[in-house]
Amino acid sequence: MFENISEKLDSILRKLKGKGLLTAEDVETAMKEIRLALLEADVNFKVVKDLIESIKSKAVGEEVLESLTPGQQVVKIVNTELCELLGRSQSKIALSPNPPTVIMMIGLQGSGKTTTSAKLARLFKKEGRRPLLVACDLQRPAAIEQLRTLARQLEVGIYSSLDTKDPVAVALESLDKAKVEANDIVIIDTAGRLHIDESLMLELKNIKEKVAPKETLLVADSMTGQDAVTIAKHFNEQIGIDGIILTKMDGDARGGAALSIRAVTQKPIKFIGVGEKIDMLEPFYPDRIASRILGMGDMLSLIEQAQQSFDQREAETLQKRILEDSFTFDDLREQLKKIRSMGPLESILGMIPGFSKIKNVNVDEREFVKIEAIINSMTLKEKTNHNLLNGSRRKRIASGSGTSVADVNRVIKQYVELKKMLKMFKGKKNLKLPKMFPF
Repeated sequence: MFENISEKLDSILRKLKGKGLLTAEDVETAMKEIRLALLEADVNFKVVKDLIESIKSKAVGEEVLESLTPGQQVVKIVNTELCELLGRSQSKIALSPNPPTVIMMIGLQGSGKTTTSAKLARLFKKEGRRPLLVACDLQRPAAIEQLRTLARQLEVGIYSSLDTKDPVAVALESLDKAKVEANDIVIIDTAGRLHIDESLMLELKNIKEKVAPKETLLVADSMTGQDAVTIAKHFNEQIGIDGIILTKMDGDARGGAALSIRAVTQKPIKFIGVGEKIDMLEPFYPDRIASRILGMGDMLSLIEQAQQSFDQREAETLQKRILEDSFTFDDLREQLKKIRSMGPLESILGMIPGFSKIKNVNVDEREFVKIEAIINSMTLKEKTNHNLLNGSRRKRIASGSGTSVADVNRVIKQYVELKKMLKMFKGKKNLKLPKMFPF
């Protein structure tokens, strides 16, 4: 996410930070480079123009150029202006004072609207609410079944009808069901099209008029860049939207849509989809995203993801096992599983400040699978006592896990190094973590 633009901006701003004194010409040169980097990232031309003018007007002031750290000051200004561009602060879903809160999901076909509806339902369920998914996409034959499958997976309510081809009727009937079933959130998944057309807009207008949603959210594919911005503008002008969910952000290295869409529509980005799995929908924090774009990391999001994945009691049990020197291969496997559950490893590492500056780091998540297969091929005694792992046992484990003896040797060596380090944790600092992770 934002890999291309992040690398270029980091390189440009590092030159400024490396200078003891800055002149107006230095800032002008940097602004030209930033302008080019943003345009190459597919950011809207007018957005780039306004952003550069705003940064430049603040960066060439006397208090900046004559300060002790002018380069750092310029970086701070760029960060502030990016935050402003992205929306300044997080924008949450507005809840109705009289439940249910109706949320209408709109967008083109292929943007991930149905899956995103389910992801949103999951987030509300985690908050203790009772969401109801409504299948109003009657154009795409598999849409209803897809939503039903997702609802079963999440164990949330769903309303659908095979007796009518009128999405307005389905939407209205779902409100009655929500009141009977005490659902406080109703998420309406509407039909998309391959492109914007009059019949699509008329259908959406009719649904919106009849059900009066509290929030109308546009689901847009971030990888389409400026097309996503144009689509958002059309939907906002014709239907009226309250916010945007950008999908496929994990595959968007440029970031043009995210950096343009709010400025063009004046509507906030509320969530971003960062993967295909049902739990990969995140609230959009402009300040955190600005930090990630500038290579400063996003430790708050990393901590929040870790808190969701790691249970406090399990952590205390693990700590006790470490202190008692009873950390086993099974413990190692469970910790690796938890790290994987936090999301793509490359995305996690991208949240660590300074990690983007490390070059030639290859992240291969298949190594996690290999390590898990090797541990699964061990006997219970071998998992608790690595000293039993002689040559013949290692060959058997390699054969059983579909790996090589060299792979088995490497995992055992890393495990032994990790155990040694964990024994030293108490009262020690600045310990070097053995190369346990696949990068």
